[in-house]
Amino acid sequence: MSKLANEQMKYKSNAKRSIKKSWKQVLPIFLCIQYSIFNLQPSFAQSLTDQKKEYTRADSLRGGLRHERTCYDVTFYDLKVKIDTATQSVSGTNRIVFKAIDDFKTMQIDLFDNMNIVSIKQNGESVKYRREFNAVFVDLNDFMKRGLNGEIEVRYNGKPIIAKRAPWDGGFTWTHDKNGKPWIAVACEGMGASCWWPCKDYLGDEPDSMSIWCNVPDGLRCISNGNEMESREEIDTTTSFHWFVHYPINNYNVTLNIGDYVQFSEEYIADDNSKLALDYYVMRYNLDKAKLQFTQVKPMLKCYEKYLGKYPFWKDGYALVETPYLGMEHQGAIAYGNRYLTGYAGNDYSGIGLDFDYIIIHESAHEWWGNSVSCKDIADMWIHESFATYTESIYVECMLGHDTAIQYINKKKKHMGNEKPVAGVYGVNEEGDGDMYSKGALFINTLRSIVNDDEKWWSIIKGMCDTSFKMKNVSYENVAMYFCRKTGKDLLPVFEQYLKFPKIPVFEYKLKKLKKGEFELSYRWAVNAKDFRMPAFVFTIENSKQMLKGTNEFQTTTVKLKKETDFKVNEDLMYIEVKKL
Repeated sequence: MSKLANEQMKYKSNAKRSIKKSWKQVLPIFLCIQYSIFNLQPSFAQSLTDQKKEYTRADSLRGGLRHERTCYDVTFYDLKVKIDTATQSVSGTNRIVFKAIDDFKTMQIDLFDNMNIVSIKQNGESVKYRREFNAVFVDLNDFMKRGLNGEIEVRYNGKPIIAKRAPWDGGFTWTHDKNGKPWIAVACEGMGASCWWPCKDYLGDEPDSMSIWCNVPDGLRCISNGNEMESREEIDTTTSFHWFVHYPINNYNVTLNIGDYVQFSEEYIADDNSKLALDYYVMRYNLDKAKLQFTQVKPMLKCYEKYLGKYPFWKDGYALVETPYLGMEHQGAIAYGNRYLTGYAGNDYSGIGLDFDYIIIHESAHEWWGNSVSCKDIADMWIHESFATYTESIYVECMLGHDTAIQYINKKKKHMGNEKPVAGVYGVNEEGDGDMYSKGALFINTLRSIVNDDEKWWSIIKGMCDTSFKMKNVSYENVAMYFCRKTGKDLLPVFEQYLKFPKIPVFEYKLKKLKKGEFELSYRWAVNAKDFRMPAFVFTIENSKQMLKGTNEFQTTTVKLKKETDFKVNEDLMYIEVKKL
């Protein structure tokens, strides 16, 4: 039985059992389920994106699911990597521990074809494998029965792709610090972790935990994810650093930061008096700047705890790691490259007199959105970026108040193209449009206005992070249905319009004078989505606010206005266009 069918049966059953809920309360949820059954199946959802790109076998191998991928679940990675700064190459092994979800003999792992596989072994014995583009099909010696645990070890080496403009393109950054010492970092969101280490490179399958060993030349330090367990000097004038991640982790979040790092630490005390370790790794010559700049971390964590729940990766601690590129949300080792400036690399695009460090605020938000609440398919990367971008405004509201937060988020409207959908295409490793940042955040702000109840709103947002989706991989459908359930509103057409279609809703209206001070208002939402329902907030006589229940069909009501030009639609609370007919 499909997940949608399960949802349908569950809610039909709940509706029958509950005599306290009126039909009026149950109907929106029932409509959400019916709408999802008929309108949100993958084939239909993908057709909405109006994609013209032709996808290849390589795209399907990289982004799709087939038995060789679904037959097993990764439970643990034991990655050991040696970095050669002279040749800009890596070598090492990855032990992949898994549980069989189905009976199988052949499994798929991933490693870019510019990287060399030296051997793959099961229980110490070599196994056969074949490559197809960046996919590697491994024929095991031992047949895996459903429910059994197994492991393979992949030995590999090669020169990973060099990032030309990290973090916007993936790969390694090989550079030097101001003192001439090697400074190396990796960021591979979008491109995928298999550009530098062998793994099951699918976002929907995260290991339960992970061990990372990194061997570097003496005099350098490697900072990775989680907690540093030990470091040891080797006999070949290198040093090995061992890091351990206690939680599930996205493959693209696994990172190495290598350089002449110095460290300072402090503690954050949560509302329940538990203590979170805060560690900062920066270039030696930036220590004083960092100690000043990073004072923003504790107030930020306090705000995020209030609205999103406690920091999710408590055992691993929170860390900022200075990098030669702008930033990235690497779990427990957040990449920081904003050069100790306010705003975005020193620019205030917000219009509020931005006095905080954008990279700290935005990338830290990803610890909740993206690292804890994670998407299953890169097509739903908007879940990571839209909610993290919206969380910037949560921080502003927490620190500066609601009105300033509304001003802040509305400044993002100028960054939109509205030419392609925010949601991507499933099964081909294709994320949606870059509008997922600002447009996605404005969409979430629109949802808040639709809910029109801040107590309920914040319980919904916090519930996503702290209970319902914490440490889980979710989809567009999961998130949309969650909002339906929690609000009791039929929101699926709203999700569809903002995320599956390029254009935003247009509030079309016309006014006809009836008598002095009174006009007939005809209005509708011009949209692509069927059965669209969304309120509109308008100003009428003496600037009083009124809520109209809008659909994609024209409706007529009477409004009081001194003159026609007094009619205004509040565009600050929702991301919409307004058109007078």
